[in-house]
Amino acid sequence: MASLNYKHLRYFWAVARAGSIARAAESLHLTPHAISSQITALEASLGAKLFEREGRRLILSTTGKRILEHAETIFSLGDEILDIVGDTSTRDTQPLRIGIADSVPKAVAYRLVSPALRLDDPVKLTCREGRLDTLLADLAIHRLDLVIADRPMPARLSVRGFNHLLGESPLSVMATSAVRQAHPDPFPACLDNAPFLMPGEDTAIHGPLSDWFDVHGIRPQVVAEFDDSALLKAFGQAGAGFFVAPSATNDYVCRQYGVEVMGQIDEVIEQLYAITTEGKLTRPAILAIQQAARTEIFGEPVARAKAPRKRK
Repeated sequence: MASLNYKHLRYFWAVARAGSIARAAESLHLTPHAISSQITALEASLGAKLFEREGRRLILSTTGKRILEHAETIFSLGDEILDIVGDTSTRDTQPLRIGIADSVPKAVAYRLVSPALRLDDPVKLTCREGRLDTLLADLAIHRLDLVIADRPMPARLSVRGFNHLLGESPLSVMATSAVRQAHPDPFPACLDNAPFLMPGEDTAIHGPLSDWFDVHGIRPQVVAEFDDSALLKAFGQAGAGFFVAPSATNDYVCRQYGVEVMGQIDEVIEQLYAITTEGKLTRPAILAIQQAARTEIFGEPVARAKAPRKRK
């Protein structure tokens, strides 16, 4: 019968995360030989090969990939238990761990999340920003309670999760008055051969916006692409070119960045999703975020089926 040594499992977890025995040994302050022997012992006790070699690289076997999923959960939960015991300042607060995709406008993220901090029951908020795939991986192992993104969970991910549409908005094209004066044609002709700051390929609106340009025969000069919406607006504020933002945020963006609305693109819709491991939102803090989206940002309730994603 197979047996499991959790010390050996942690070494396996460290190697899988680090990508090599040498890097794992360095982080654990052990010799590579010690780590290698522990992995060998774990494979022997389980009766299964966890890694395969491709040249000098270690690649997880099919069994290793499955075991890694469970190891991630085991050790992340263990670390959380230690954090709870060690942090007496948070014993009367509820943790709320939110991942925010790079492509989500920062002004929108703040307006969404801030109501959760004003609840009667105190919340300790942790926000992480990054690529959607990375955030969803942390959601899958319960390091995050919620991911806010501009698209639903990709179908290619074998992660159990639910997409909750918070709202949607057409796009507005914006620019400084100087950029507008340099391209005085009516909208959208003013965009033809004009400097344009394009949302990056990782954003949900990149493709639809490119298609809109093609349909209207507009060829902007794309001077830069940005996955980070705040950085894109900062360049727009500096007069580097035209850019787009959700029309629902027009007042804030114009006031904050000193720009003007040139026109609206009704055919391209920016959406905002809350992705959770729950089919129904029940936590007060997350419900406050949902309510903020409906009343403070998008203005109207959104009724859309929640799409579950189940692990294969």
